[in-house]
Amino acid sequence: MKVLLVSTSERTGGGAIAARRLMEALAKNNVEVKMMVRDKQTNDPRVVRVGNKIPKLLERLAILPHIGFNRSRLWQADIANTGISITNTPEFQEADIIHLHWINQGMISLDEMGKIMSSGKRIIWTLHDEWAYLGVCHYRGNCTEKECLNCPLLSGTLPHSNYIRKHEMYHRWHPTFVGCSKWIAQEAQKALPGEQIHHINNCIPANLFRPTDMQQARKTLSLPADKQLILFCSQKVTDERKGMKYLAEALQKLQNANLHLVIVGKGSEQIPLPDGIEATHFGSVGEEMMPQLYNAVDVFVTPSLQDNLPNTIAEAMSCGTPCVGFDIGGIPEMIDHLQNGYVARYRQTDDLAAGIRYVLCHDLRQNARLKAASAYDETSVAQQYIKLYQA
Repeated sequence: MKVLLVSTSERTGGGAIAARRLMEALAKNNVEVKMMVRDKQTNDPRVVRVGNKIPKLLERLAILPHIGFNRSRLWQADIANTGISITNTPEFQEADIIHLHWINQGMISLDEMGKIMSSGKRIIWTLHDEWAYLGVCHYRGNCTEKECLNCPLLSGTLPHSNYIRKHEMYHRWHPTFVGCSKWIAQEAQKALPGEQIHHINNCIPANLFRPTDMQQARKTLSLPADKQLILFCSQKVTDERKGMKYLAEALQKLQNANLHLVIVGKGSEQIPLPDGIEATHFGSVGEEMMPQLYNAVDVFVTPSLQDNLPNTIAEAMSCGTPCVGFDIGGIPEMIDHLQNGYVARYRQTDDLAAGIRYVLCHDLRQNARLKAASAYDETSVAQQYIKLYQA
């Protein structure tokens, strides 16, 4: 059995990271697996680069008129009007299973998706967000428009026509969908009645994300040894969807001089912080540095306003670091309230502050580690996918 994972990137973005880790887990379980990407970032021979970024640029140019040329909204939608041809590659043709992951920003067009679906191969699609069953956006949020009519993101009929095209393809070819959270699997089941929807968690490499000595980690990273450290990280810290402003408001309510904020991600120094809150900014860091950061802090806070199954929560808990997040998406599945972290009421900064205070006052590290070891085990996740491939 030969499996081909398809992703826009090899290591950038949560969906890409999850796909790459799945490739490693499958290989350890004797599956012949390759990964096809546009953006290759290692020398791994199992990862195959295809195409270039020209379709990504063309897609953005096509989106601009539909958003009134407002560049702040340029990356909130994907219309899949253009992309890279993969069906004629040797890797695609030799594969028995085509396993799609996050394939946006000019990677796979709707036309190419039709070719993939009609290829006669078994198609699995892991849902890292809601784009697969919506018109152009990645998360529905509070939108109640039926079949993506009158889209609040893009003007014109494109969102509705994309919605119809996708659903007609699924109705004809019946790919198998996998939600990496129970939440998104349930949302997909509502959006795609009659289709096969499964739930399988993402996996975490436990040999990399494991508990180590907190004080040694702080010393290595030059972080204060005598403070209570709070970690926030995001690929792009200024992304409103990641909710950094809610964490800033929560910290202001805590009024604790012993707190120190650790911020990881692009644009970290652009975030205004309350008076009296000390912070260390790391900017963008590689995966190899993240275990040290998780082990150095007392709590990891992810105040995301829209999310599925954040890798960062699973990684932090695998290192034994308890987490605080809002009651949104798959986060309540990951954090067992008051057991290995705190699930705060959505957008309620008073409750977010209460959650941080609770975690800082209770020893939840062992509980966090046990939850991660059980839920995100590489062998277990790989075996669940192998069973699905063979079904």
